[in-house]
Amino acid sequence: MSPVQPLLDRLAEIGADPPGITREAFGPGENAAMALMAETARGLGLSCTVDAAANLTMRWAGSDPGAPPILIGSHLDSVVQGGNFDGAAGVVAGLAAVAALQAEGFRPRAPIEVVALRCEEAVWFGLGLIGSRGLLGRLPPGALDLPHARGGRSLRDCIAACGGDPARLGPPLRDPKRIGAYLELHIEQAPQLVEAGQPVAICLANPGNVRHPHIRITGEDAHTGLPHRFRHDAALAGADLALALERLWLDEEAARRPMAVTIGRFHTLAERHAMTVVPGAFELSLDLRAYDPAHLAALEAKLQGIVGAVAARRGVAIDLGPRSAAAPGAMDAAIMAELAAAASQRGLSPPRLNSPGSHDANNFAAAGVPTGMLLIRNRNGSHNPREAMETDDLLAGIGLLTLWLAHRAG
Repeated sequence: MSPVQPLLDRLAEIGADPPGITREAFGPGENAAMALMAETARGLGLSCTVDAAANLTMRWAGSDPGAPPILIGSHLDSVVQGGNFDGAAGVVAGLAAVAALQAEGFRPRAPIEVVALRCEEAVWFGLGLIGSRGLLGRLPPGALDLPHARGGRSLRDCIAACGGDPARLGPPLRDPKRIGAYLELHIEQAPQLVEAGQPVAICLANPGNVRHPHIRITGEDAHTGLPHRFRHDAALAGADLALALERLWLDEEAARRPMAVTIGRFHTLAERHAMTVVPGAFELSLDLRAYDPAHLAALEAKLQGIVGAVAARRGVAIDLGPRSAAAPGAMDAAIMAELAAAASQRGLSPPRLNSPGSHDANNFAAAGVPTGMLLIRNRNGSHNPREAMETDDLLAGIGLLTLWLAHRAG
């Protein structure tokens, strides 16, 4: 019997936070989901280990212990009141593919490892993809000191509390050259597959990103009657910055250079704002993403120019604050061809699409691991309670994953 629907149902119970799902990274929700995956894996005869970044690895040993393992992975944390499938569907898919291969009597030559990676979502520390960064030696300086969004506990302490060893983080925990391949199944985060009428797509690339979670604009508090020419209005500077970034986005799209701009926080200061005060302080966050490293670098240079122009025009100071980044992730051509061949065996013709989101796959690709992704149709996007993946579509993706694993690990 396929473990898919029972696992999805139990995950929904673990993370229930009406109207959506919350599985807090390094908190009770993510920990309980990790325990559920480990319990399921042991039932399939897989060995389970926790690494120094507190990631869970569920290993099906191969007949050739020296062969580089094939990794199937994703994450189990969620945003606050998100959906049940973002990330978790990929871990469930890995275990379901192993169960399907075992039911067919398949014996892998290369080890197959299903990995549940910690804290993919950036909402918890202002830095995303933490589990794969830790695994592959890609944590930026100072990351272990970042405070958790709930309670302020440091990332270092969170990892230690969940069975990891933060003192070992820095160099890669595993040699990327000794990983045979990494494949991630993930719900699509745009309605492209709904538009195409297809259950599954082969991913071409994931965008990289530059993030500034704590941008601060400083002007001068003033009386509401102050004439315009004397104002140093931080809120209007924030509005100018947002609209200038949208103009940049539309210009880039018109030039057929795909990218995206997201401003997730945008506000005056709660302790100071009032209807009769010209705001002298304003805060926002910024996520800037693109699919090509050179394009992303050019966009970051344009950001600096926009910031300087807005600051000069409004008479304010704009501090972009801390910066984090993730490299774009181009998928491996050979893996894409293998997935297309598996789809043909199943009578499917999946389109090849860029993913709108950055994923743990980005870090594996950037580390030189042959990397692929399958995207599953999802009607209402992600990071919201209305995620709408159909189980039959997930099963179609698991079917391709199972065939691909038989080819790669056989």
